[in-house]
Amino acid sequence: MPSRSDRIKKGLDRVPSRALLYATGIPAGEMKKPFIGVATSFSDLIPGHIGMRDLERFIEKGVHTGGGYPMFFGLPGICDGIAMGHRGMHYSLPSRELIADTIESVAEAHAFDGLILLTNCDKITPGMLMGAARLNIPSIVVTAGPMLTGRYRGRKTSFIRNTFEAMGRFRAGEITKEELNACETGACPGAGSCQGLYTANTMSCLTEVMGMSLPFCGTALAASAEKRRIAFDSGVRAVELVRRNITPRKIMTRAAFENAIRADLALGGSSNTVLHLLAIAHEAGVKLPLEIFNELSLTTPHITSLEPVGEYYMEDLHWGGGISALLYRLKDLVKDNPTVSGKRIKAIIDGVDYVDERVIKPVSEAYHKEGGIAVLKGNLAPLGAVVKQSGVSGKMMRFSGTARVFDSEEAAMKAIVGRGIKAGSVIVIRYEGPRGGPGMREMLAPTAALMGMGMGESVALITDGRFSGGTRGPCIGHISPEAMEGGPIALVRDGDTIELDIPARKIELKVDAKELEARKKAWKMPPPKIKDGWLARYAKSVTSAYTGAVVKA
Repeated sequence: MPSRSDRIKKGLDRVPSRALLYATGIPAGEMKKPFIGVATSFSDLIPGHIGMRDLERFIEKGVHTGGGYPMFFGLPGICDGIAMGHRGMHYSLPSRELIADTIESVAEAHAFDGLILLTNCDKITPGMLMGAARLNIPSIVVTAGPMLTGRYRGRKTSFIRNTFEAMGRFRAGEITKEELNACETGACPGAGSCQGLYTANTMSCLTEVMGMSLPFCGTALAASAEKRRIAFDSGVRAVELVRRNITPRKIMTRAAFENAIRADLALGGSSNTVLHLLAIAHEAGVKLPLEIFNELSLTTPHITSLEPVGEYYMEDLHWGGGISALLYRLKDLVKDNPTVSGKRIKAIIDGVDYVDERVIKPVSEAYHKEGGIAVLKGNLAPLGAVVKQSGVSGKMMRFSGTARVFDSEEAAMKAIVGRGIKAGSVIVIRYEGPRGGPGMREMLAPTAALMGMGMGESVALITDGRFSGGTRGPCIGHISPEAMEGGPIALVRDGDTIELDIPARKIELKVDAKELEARKKAWKMPPPKIKDGWLARYAKSVTSAYTGAVVKA
């Protein structure tokens, strides 16, 4: 059967193409082999990506060993932690679309037979999976691995708790300047994605669950020999996927997405995965309604206690048996499905011979009977809103408070750090959705400040923006429709009562329907916050959060 790369390397008409290929240094004998594009997101800017040069070497060795010829090309990456709290965060979610589009552009223009996607952090992993699903050519993902925890006077330290929340603790007088400085220099000791179950690590785990990376890839630590071997084996395997024509849509089925959601719920992972799984499913041609998260949550127990909510870290999850061990706990709920390893999910589960019960609880000893994510609906969010319920204390699962309304994250943050928020408040941050932001910024700075200042059990926060995987507390995001679309969140006023009932999956604005209708008639769409460049174009074409905030074709 003709290969994709034949279109650039076979026949008389391809003399010019072959001339350019030979200019790259490719030996003549390698022209007959499958061309494997290696999309690398190496960067000096992102801790999770600074070690990728090493993994590139092992991927390259693996592709050659497998009988293919590797060709590297670069992709952009944004570190959400560095982009947080300023204009830069507008670009994070939109970069997911740029990454998918770049993969499509380069792979189609250069006719790769297969792809290896070297990724790790934030929106880069879902962007790569979206590109793979869209192209549907044989592909395998290598995630570069989690960072080790830091140490300070015998205690483990990590990014969220020991930087963002440490700022709030310092403002509250709970820690000294010396301790704050120690957090700043020691919380992130080296290469890797941030140590807890934030968006990067959650997506790495779910990539493995979906079958798009090799076993243990989701948790194997950055800079480890094990990760090198996984990179090598992925290179070998990529060539075999091409030979067998095993494409992403054969792996990323409805069953794969349901397994990923169950794993997410059992882990208590980042709420950003809702956006990303919906977007990847859209590219894969799989119908995945937002309501599926609630449906599966009711029967999926939360069985790990990982930072930022719990006491354990990604290194503990890995040594505790990794994702295979988690799936072993959920084996009665997991649907069988193929994976890029050549083994089916059930076969991988059957091979598990160790599970650390301290890190991955038996179902009978679950921390919560329901999964970590809940979708809320009501007159404030008719199309849905998302909360990481595993990070909410029992006291705040039901809460009624008085609205404090802000039209930007900056305005809300100023009030929080200025101690202008009182107990019993529901902070409303709007015009931060996909269109209104634009880019649906993460609200980690406000939520971490509230937790650090000891207000996690007296104040709630709702937004049409989104939250970091590091967020904990009663924080409800993805409110749809968003304010820029004239959604009900645009009609809230200071002093209104808002009720949250997470167990009942409800979020309600306690304002008379006639009053809301009058406010709706008086509402006018504000001018866009950003009027030029890529973000202005993005705002015109992006869809709502409840559909994954995908860009319309």
